[in-house]
Amino acid sequence: MKVILTEKPSVARDIAKCLHINNKHDGYFEGNGYQITWAFGHLVELKEPDEYYPEWKRWSLDSLPIIPEEFGLKARSDVSAQKQLNTIKHLFKSADEIICATDAGREGELIFRYILAWTGCLQKPFTRLWISSLTDEAIRKGFAQLQDGSLYQGLYRAAKCRSESDWIVGLNATRLYTLKFGQQGLLWTIGRVQTPVLALIVQKDLDIAKFIPKDFWELHTLYRAADFQYVGGRFDKKPDAEALLSRIDGHDFKITSVKGKRELVHPPLLYDLTDLQKDMNIRYGFTADQTLTCAQQLYEKKHITYPRTDSRCLTNDMKSGIKSLLEKLRLRFEPQIAALDLDKLSLSNRYFNDAKVSDHHAIIATTTLPGSLANDEAKVYEAIVLRFIAAFYPACVKQITTVLGCVDTKPMLAASLANTSELPSSATKKAAINFKTTGTIIESPGWQALFKNVSPGENSPKAQGNETKILPNFVQGEIGPHQPTINQGKTTAPKAYNEASLLGMMESAGKTCDDEELKEALKEKGLGTPATRASIIEVLIKRNYIQRQKKLLLSTESGRHLISIIADDRLKSAAMTGEWEAKLKKIEHNAYDPDLFMAEIIQFTQQLKDESTKPLYDDSRLGDCPLCQQPIIEGRQGYGCSQWKAGCKFVLWKQAYSLTITRDMACQLLQNGRTLNAYAIKVNDDVFNAQLTLNPSGEIGYNKLQNQPVQNITDALADCPLCNGKIIETSKAYSCSEWRNGCKAVIWKTIANKNITPTIAKKLLSKGETGVLKGFKSTKGTEFEVNLKFVDGKVEMDFAGR
Repeated sequence: MKVILTEKPSVARDIAKCLHINNKHDGYFEGNGYQITWAFGHLVELKEPDEYYPEWKRWSLDSLPIIPEEFGLKARSDVSAQKQLNTIKHLFKSADEIICATDAGREGELIFRYILAWTGCLQKPFTRLWISSLTDEAIRKGFAQLQDGSLYQGLYRAAKCRSESDWIVGLNATRLYTLKFGQQGLLWTIGRVQTPVLALIVQKDLDIAKFIPKDFWELHTLYRAADFQYVGGRFDKKPDAEALLSRIDGHDFKITSVKGKRELVHPPLLYDLTDLQKDMNIRYGFTADQTLTCAQQLYEKKHITYPRTDSRCLTNDMKSGIKSLLEKLRLRFEPQIAALDLDKLSLSNRYFNDAKVSDHHAIIATTTLPGSLANDEAKVYEAIVLRFIAAFYPACVKQITTVLGCVDTKPMLAASLANTSELPSSATKKAAINFKTTGTIIESPGWQALFKNVSPGENSPKAQGNETKILPNFVQGEIGPHQPTINQGKTTAPKAYNEASLLGMMESAGKTCDDEELKEALKEKGLGTPATRASIIEVLIKRNYIQRQKKLLLSTESGRHLISIIADDRLKSAAMTGEWEAKLKKIEHNAYDPDLFMAEIIQFTQQLKDESTKPLYDDSRLGDCPLCQQPIIEGRQGYGCSQWKAGCKFVLWKQAYSLTITRDMACQLLQNGRTLNAYAIKVNDDVFNAQLTLNPSGEIGYNKLQNQPVQNITDALADCPLCNGKIIETSKAYSCSEWRNGCKAVIWKTIANKNITPTIAKKLLSKGETGVLKGFKSTKGTEFEVNLKFVDGKVEMDFAGR
C-alpha cells in the first residue's frame, strides 16, 4: 500500500478525485492501492525547554543560553491534531511506500519530515510529489514523475535549520530581554526575523519624527508656455534666488540644445508573491496577508499556480503550453488577447529562463478558468492574468525630448562695468544662466495599453511617471522673451512605510533599490521568505509593536522601546538576518554545511548575553538639547539647554507626573527618548506604572505598560493550543497570556455552577477532555454529569459518554 500525505484536507480531496479514489474513511481516503491522508499544517513541533530539563521552565539569567544538545519533537497539543497524527502513524507504519505531497517548498518539507520522524518511520522509503498547480493535468504529471525523497534532503536541512535557529534565537533573546527589562511584568518578545523588520519601521518613524522641514526656493522661467527650471538646483535663501532673478530679468531666453531619444519600456517580469502583494497593496490597499489568502484560495481552486514563489520567470519547457493557455484565457479576456498573434508569440529569455527559477516558477493562471469569484479574489486573479498577457505585448515606446536654454547676462554686466578696465573672471563664467525642461510623448503604448483602465500599480504607466508631456517644437538658437519666477517650497519628511514599501525593504534586506536586476540579486538575502513575510507583519501587529493606520505601518511606543533596549545591533540587523537567509538557501542546494550554520547561530546566541551588559546610555553626560542640539546642563529645578542665554527655552523639569526625574532618568530621556524602566506616575488623580518619554519637540510624555506579566508566564499551566502563548490563571479563568493580542483560548473557573480547579484545567489542556465529571447544575437547579472537551480554545460539553 502507498500512503500519500498532503498538507491540507482540500489537497487530499483533489488528489483523491484525480486518482479516482472514492472510499472515504475517518482521516483518510483509500482505493486503487493508495491511502491518502492529510495534516493540518504543523502537527509536530519542537519541544518546549522544560520538556528537556524541568529546571529550564523557570526563567532565569543563569540558565541562559538554553541550547538543547539535540532537538526533540512533540505532537501539537490540540485534540484534533493528536487524533489525525495517530491516524497518520497507523497508515505510515503499515505502508510499503510513503509519498510526500505537502506543499512543494521549505515549510511543506518540514511538515512532512517532522511527522515522518515523530511516527518513527524514517527508515521507510518515500518519494516526493513536486507540482506547481493543483490541476488534474499537473497532478497526473507529478505522479508520473515522482522523485526520490533523498533528492530533497537539502531542502529539509534548510527547513530544519530555520526552525531550530528561530527557536534558539527567539527563546533566548525573549527571556534575556524580558528578565533584564521586563519590569512590572512586561514580556518582550524577540524573533530572528521579526525584530530586524521592527527595527526598520522604528528607524523610519524616528527619521520622520526628527525631520525638521526647511524652506527652499526654485528659479523657473516660462518660455513659449513651457516651464524651464534653473539647472543649479534649489536655493536655501530667498535673497540668493532673487539676486539671480534680477540678473536674468529683462534679458531674452535662448534655446541652446534640443535632443530627443526613443526609449523602450519593456513589460514587467511576471509576479512572484512579494511583487503581487506589493502591487495589490498599491492598487487596492490589500494587506500582504489578504493578498496571500486570496492567492492561496485561487491556487486551491486550481485557477493559478503555486503562489509562494520568489521566481518571476518561467521554465523553457513551458513554452509549448503558452499558446493553448492564452487561447483558454481568451474566453475570459478576449479584448486583451485579441491584439496578440498567438502563432507568432515572442517567447524571450526575459520571461523563460531556467536559471532564474528556484523551487517554483512565477505565478500565472492555469487553464482552469473560474466562474464567479469573490471581489478580492477577482482583483488578484485579474492582476495575475494581465501581468501574464502583458509579457507577450510589445514594449512601450516613448519619445523623450530634453531642451536646454539659457539667459545671457553678460551684456548687462558689461554695461554696468563700462568704467572698469576689464570684467571680473567670475562674472564672465557666470554670465549664462542655464535652464532645462523635459517632455515625454508616448509614441506607442504597447503593453501599457492593458492597464489604462486599471488602478495604478507599481508597473503601471502612472506609477512610472509616463503621463504625456508635450513640448512646443523648439529650434536650437531661437531667442525670445520669457517670464522668470521664484517658487517657494518646503522639504518633506521621509514617507512612513506602507505594506508595499515594507515588503520591498524586506525583500532586499533593508536596501533601497529601483533596478529590477539588482532587486532579483538582493532576493537571495531578503528578510524572511515570500511565504512568511505577511505573517511577520501580522505577528508584529498582534504583539502591539506596530499598528496599521489606514495604509501606513507605524511603530507603537512598545515597539520603539523594545528596539531602544536591545544593545546588540546584530539582533536588529537586516543585513545579518539577510546573510542567514542566504545561507539557508545555500543549504537547500547543498552548498553550505547545516552544522556550521547552527554553530554560528549558537555562537551568536551565546554572545547575546555578553552584549546585553553594554550600557544603553552614556552616564558621563546628560545629552543634547532636542531643540538646538547643544549640550544640556543640570540646574536646581531642572535640566536645561546650555544655550539658554541665546534664547533656547528647553527645560526638562525635575518634577513630572508627581515623580522626581533623577540624573540617570534624564540621561535616558535625553539620549534615548525614553526611560528604560517604568515608574508609578500620577495623571489626573490616576496612579499607574509607565515609562517616561521625550519627543523631538522636547515634550515629556508617558507610555503605559501594556504587555503580559512574566510571573504569570513562568507559572503557566500549559502551552496555549491556539498560539505561541501560555495558559495562565487569572481571577475568573485560565486563559492565554496572548489575550491582548487576540487569542481567545479560555477555560472559565465556574461552569454550570461547578468550580473548575487547576487540576481539571490542566487535564483539559493536556488530554483535550476531562472524562465524565459530576457536580454540574443547570439554571433550573437540576444536577448533571458531563465530559468537558477543549475544542478550538473553548470548553464544550459532551453528553455522549455519560
